[in-house]
Amino acid sequence: MVVMTETKSIPKFVTDNPLLLGVLFTICLLLSQAGTAAAANGGTVA
Repeated sequence: MVVMTETKSIPKFVTDNPLLLGVLFTICLLLSQAGTAAAANGGTVA
């Protein structure tokens, strides 16, 4: 478990864990694409 302390900053954490940055970016990218696809497929029923 990772605990952020006052002595460890976010930029240092990211530079120490570049793989985590890639994983977080990929998750955000997939979520944004899923939202766009869901909005495009949604329609109104008359």
